[in-house]
Amino acid sequence: MENIQTLPTADILQNAVTPIVLQGLPLETPTPLPKKINKSIEILMVPKPSVRAEHQKNVGIILDATIILKILSKHYKSVVITEIKALDDLERLVIRNPDLVFSGVKYFEFDGKTLWLNDFLDRFGIRSMASSKQALDREANKSRAKDIVQKAGIATAHYFTTCPGEHPTEASLPIDFPLFVKPVTGGDSRGVDANSVVNDFAGFVAKVAEIQNTQRSRCLVETYLSGREYSVGVFEDALTGALTAMPIEIIVTENRNGNRILDFDIKKNDSETVVAVTDSAVHQKLCDLAKVAFKALSGKSFGRIDVMMNGAQLPHFVEANLMPGLRKGYFYRACSFNLNMSYEQMILKIADNGLSYR
Repeated sequence: MENIQTLPTADILQNAVTPIVLQGLPLETPTPLPKKINKSIEILMVPKPSVRAEHQKNVGIILDATIILKILSKHYKSVVITEIKALDDLERLVIRNPDLVFSGVKYFEFDGKTLWLNDFLDRFGIRSMASSKQALDREANKSRAKDIVQKAGIATAHYFTTCPGEHPTEASLPIDFPLFVKPVTGGDSRGVDANSVVNDFAGFVAKVAEIQNTQRSRCLVETYLSGREYSVGVFEDALTGALTAMPIEIIVTENRNGNRILDFDIKKNDSETVVAVTDSAVHQKLCDLAKVAFKALSGKSFGRIDVMMNGAQLPHFVEANLMPGLRKGYFYRACSFNLNMSYEQMILKIADNGLSYR
């Protein structure tokens, strides 16, 4: 048989003098695809919990891995999803030495020991996209975070921490009613409901006991702030350290007690309203507060700072989230309202930022 040498289609098109005709129709030269960036990214995941509703405390960001894979694969040369089940899986990742690990995992428990992902990757010079253990520890404990931002000159509601029996009488309470009671640790407004605003000692005792029983947590007790509620997304530029702040306002309807509380059920059901902050003076105050808080807590790359106004419309730091959700929640809406950024652009900015850290 005659040996016929063939060329790839692209070479045929490039070398053809006249248009190639297939079944009488000229074949148009295809539009070249954009050249992919020569970087390798691993989207790191952990096995899903056996009980669907179970909360994974070691996961800070729940990722839509297949969607993120599709987005990143359009722009980067090598993108894969990696599931980590054991320490061996992490060790093999180190050997592969990807340019970036894109993950919402905070830490692993292997053989009774806690291994914090981003600090582990730093040891091997592998870039990650979120904050260090030190920063995550600071924001996870809400009372510690308030201490830190207060020292940086940021206003925050007066507060104390407690557990059942620790403040046995109304006279032992260091601040006056009305109070707001929530767990010291935990996200997504877990433990927050209509009873979180307490106006008397009986309500205080009941709410503290409930949080201990259901959340297994000490309580953070604050002076109740009755003003508007905001969340401010923050991007850090990896090369310059410059911060971009992106405020949004969160509006909820009054509950049975006449208070506007962003509680667990409202977040779960996505029944709040999110709007742009159009008042330029308020916008600037929120941006200034969020940038100082992000720096004080040693945030990296991106995060979210929650803010409440008091009765005099002065902004007060509430809490921080240095691993905010990357679905279409508050952080995405902050990017969209303030920067007119699409979901794909947000994911690409986070990836590009992670790759740019030295």
